[in-house]
Amino acid sequence: LLDLSRVLLVEDPEAPVVSLGRSDAPPAATLLAAAETGWGISTIDGQVQLPVWALNWIADLAGAGLEQGAVTVDPFERTPATENPLVASGLTRRPVVQEAARELRAAIGTAAGQRPAYFLPPWPDGHRWAAAISHDVDVIDWWPAFTGLRLVELLSRGKIGLAARVIAAAIASSFGDPVWQGLDAIMRIEAELGIRSTWFILTGTPTFATMTRGDLTYLPEGRRASRLLSTLAASGHEIGLHGSFATMMSREKLSGERERLAKLVDHSVSGVRQHYLRFRPGRTQVEMRAAGFSYDASYGFADRNGFRLGVADIVPAFDASSNRQSGAPPIDEVPLHWMDRALSKYSGIERPAAWVDDGLELAATCRKLEGLFVALWHPNLVPALGYPDALPQLRRLLESLLADRPWIRPLGEIARWRAARRSVRATGVNGDGSPRLTGSFESFGSLRLESADGGELRTVAAPGSARG
Repeated sequence: LLDLSRVLLVEDPEAPVVSLGRSDAPPAATLLAAAETGWGISTIDGQVQLPVWALNWIADLAGAGLEQGAVTVDPFERTPATENPLVASGLTRRPVVQEAARELRAAIGTAAGQRPAYFLPPWPDGHRWAAAISHDVDVIDWWPAFTGLRLVELLSRGKIGLAARVIAAAIASSFGDPVWQGLDAIMRIEAELGIRSTWFILTGTPTFATMTRGDLTYLPEGRRASRLLSTLAASGHEIGLHGSFATMMSREKLSGERERLAKLVDHSVSGVRQHYLRFRPGRTQVEMRAAGFSYDASYGFADRNGFRLGVADIVPAFDASSNRQSGAPPIDEVPLHWMDRALSKYSGIERPAAWVDDGLELAATCRKLEGLFVALWHPNLVPALGYPDALPQLRRLLESLLADRPWIRPLGEIARWRAARRSVRATGVNGDGSPRLTGSFESFGSLRLESADGGELRTVAAPGSARG
């Protein structure tokens, strides 16, 4: 919560700064009431007070504490959305933990009075919010089989006209390579707009059983996959692991697939997103960290879009069994807020324009809270595979996001920057009120320290930087 508030933490206990205390405020009756009444955060002169009940709820949300205790699973062995407290409260479209951090930031500013109170910038280079585009590469080979599955889906819903368009597109592509055309189109759009994204690649060995389950469907060393990996690397995109079904509870499988992908791309792989978002909250993340990953991008809803952890930002993984952060350092959670197929597959909404409208609405919420918006666009959304109107809407999504000037980078770069910002501390306060800083932020050059309302107070050079 302190990290999300962006407050500069001071390690000197004698420094004349705002302190944090505990209150005995009575608990809110519901999650909605807590969010609407400021989480019980209060101030007295020089101190901000937080009730323990609010911290427990925030751990249950941002740490997936309640989901870690769930025993119900869906047909894919995932924890169903109904086990999430935000779903139960009808608040999936509100990053309520991020809102709590905003309340805390304002309270610190109020309690400070004449005391120094500094806040770190939300994002680099003056950007007030951030965005990341990701792609899960589920299809490379055997594309007619996926067209057939899509046609079954459309016909079962009575989408006769759309199915006819798909059949026509498939026939026209009979002697072509529509999958590569889709991959190439996405890379061209992003190159034109100056966007570098994150691509998650399946890296196990496919079998008849994995293909029929919708799991592993291509060989990462295959011709098309190799071409994709080399093109992505040459274009500066990030490549992460799309963990197969077998990796859900196995650090050995995760480690093996990570090492296999690292050999193919000739560098280490830091990020993972589970295929079908198939993971067990908390337990899978322990295996991910043990396998060497630094961030996980799996925390999203499969059947709807929204804020599964209640945040529009990055948070450390939490272990509900010990009531502590999971590991030292813990793996970072980069929640997924929006994906194209959440609406078409689960809600039967087949208008890509409606999918993008939904994404832009969530992005506006992230922007308002100076947070991070994470989107997933599947590269197989092309006419011959069942999605005649999708690609133009990807361009609309990206152009609309860029119009609001986010800091847009691959997920790994964003996670590394956030880890560096999280490390910043003040070792004390100088006589003129300026802080003495420490932390892993040499690459920043300097830090723009802000007031609670975002106004610039001073710029501090990083230790050891060219400006220091």
